[in-house]
Amino acid sequence: MTFVSDQAEAAASARTLRADARRNIERVLAAAEELFADQGLSVPIDLIAERAGVGVGTVYRHFPTKAALFEAVVMARLDGLLARARQLAAAADPGEALFTFASELVELAASKKDITDELARAGIDSERVHSVAKEQLQAAFEVLLERAQAAGAVRGDVSSPDVTALLMGTCFAAEQRADAECSRRLVAIVCDGLRTPGPRTT
Repeated sequence: MTFVSDQAEAAASARTLRADARRNIERVLAAAEELFADQGLSVPIDLIAERAGVGVGTVYRHFPTKAALFEAVVMARLDGLLARARQLAAAADPGEALFTFASELVELAASKKDITDELARAGIDSERVHSVAKEQLQAAFEVLLERAQAAGAVRGDVSSPDVTALLMGTCFAAEQRADAECSRRLVAIVCDGLRTPGPRTT
């Protein structure tokens, strides 16, 4: 009986430790994402640990190097975009779903430092880090575009690479300007250009 109780207690303790570890990882990633976005890769690990409310040792236990932590932040951001694209793919209005995703993507670029550039400056192979996630995100975006075109909300003579190039250019401009109002104007212009032309009036 005591042996069984000890086993149950050990199992409960292990579950608690795993839950604590998950919470610590979530706090570290949230703090790192915020600080990397604001200051770039030069931010000290000590500051990330302080912002997360954990010890420096806890950060290094889960992320042995700053590069590993940064890769995790990049992946979390890409995973978030992927989840959002898949969520919008079920929206009742396919055209509005595409334009919403485009607006949110540009807004993200305007508020965060450029992750790809930071990865390159750090000597990290960004393509290796998130190539699969990028492919999944591109596929999810293509679903949004195809649904919008099938619904007649978006012109049929544009391809996914066309729209991606437009959005990436807009993201770059939004990031450089760091002006929320400017970002909204830019993405509105892009979305207006993608809409199916209405009947011409004479």
